Amino acid sequence: MTHNADLAARRTAAVPRGIGHATTIYAARAENAELWDVDGKRYIDFAGGIAVLNTGHRHPRVQAAALAQMNAFTHTAFQVAPYEPYIALAERLNALAPVTKPAKTLFLTTGSEAVENAIKIARAYTKRDNIIAFSGGFHGRTALTSALTGKVVPYKKGLGPAQAGVYHLPFPVEAHGVDVADTLKMLDYLLRADIAPDTVAAIIIEPVQGEGGFLITPPELMRALRERCDQHGILLIADEVQTGFGRTGKLFAMEHYDVKPDLMTMAKSLAGGYPLSGVVGRAEVMDAPELGGLGGTYGGNPVACAAALAVLDVIEEEHLLDAANRQGDKMKARIEALSRRNDIVPISALRGLGGMIAFDIVSERGGFAPDAATTKAVTTRAQDNGLILLSCGVFANTIRLLCPLTASDSVLEEGLTKLETALTARP
Repeated sequence: MTHNADLAARRTAAVPRGIGHATTIYAARAENAELWDVDGKRYIDFAGGIAVLNTGHRHPRVQAAALAQMNAFTHTAFQVAPYEPYIALAERLNALAPVTKPAKTLFLTTGSEAVENAIKIARAYTKRDNIIAFSGGFHGRTALTSALTGKVVPYKKGLGPAQAGVYHLPFPVEAHGVDVADTLKMLDYLLRADIAPDTVAAIIIEPVQGEGGFLITPPELMRALRERCDQHGILLIADEVQTGFGRTGKLFAMEHYDVKPDLMTMAKSLAGGYPLSGVVGRAEVMDAPELGGLGGTYGGNPVACAAALAVLDVIEEEHLLDAANRQGDKMKARIEALSRRNDIVPISALRGLGGMIAFDIVSERGGFAPDAATTKAVTTRAQDNGLILLSCGVFANTIRLLCPLTASDSVLEEGLTKLETALTARP
């Protein structure tokens, strides 16, 4: 029988060290919001494969759809012999996405690939080069997307010069001493001092920053960005790779705002665990690249597209948007109560939309000073107690909760009890 320790040794010998791990366990099987490692230990999953499993591990509807497609064919390349699942999924997302209609959708494989193609499309449409992103934002690990990502360590350090034409603005965070007015002032400075507005192809922003700490973009900032983009002919790209498909209590997080993006990227929970990503946007913008300028060998894989169609059915028929809001309310109420207890590590800035919940661990009650060491200890204690728990944030002191939206009330409560145990202060 293979054990965690055996696989850890083999992994060290065979896999590059640059791939990090949030836990020290190796998965053997999983079901909905539960996972068992190769040693047979059971865990409640509050990570969901980093927001990939909004419909849970191995949802029966998703599995059945994928299997049916596997029994027909698994690959032809959409550029060689196209197929209906790609077109059917594009049609549904064109109707559902909060972008100005008519819309079109391109399918790819990873979130980074979706972001790269959104930038390509924006540059083709505007005939401009420069891109504006935000500190704390995460858009991927490829050469271009790591340049867009607003954090040096570990995404840029030692990996060579960043791609040219990418500029960053400070994201408004009270704890960091930055408000919306500061961000917009820096945008105006940038457009006067470094780049002319008519050289900017797009501004890219996450409605809720993922790796940056589940920080919600203020509505007034999103509105102001839309106004600046309209004023200067700049495209607004919403990166919904982590926020999409019900996680925030809406199908897409941009539905929380009263403005629409020109382009939107998506991935993660789109296909319930199968690798699929996409870009959806205004049809005239999406049609800008020349024939052959978009695509990819595995982009829009038929099995993944079939799974994604089932995911959309599950979200609708099982009312997962309502489930996300109920789940988030339960999580916030429990954590708010914990934050008032003296035997719990100091907690600050509880926040979130729907089932995308986070809070910070700080060095003292009522303060903002981050405590990354205690945060790491909490995630380690959680694993020891049978809970998969992720941290994030620019100071590595944010705990984020990404439980599958299909989790039963009993499993959710069990997970929250394990979280409470992990947060209990140690002498």
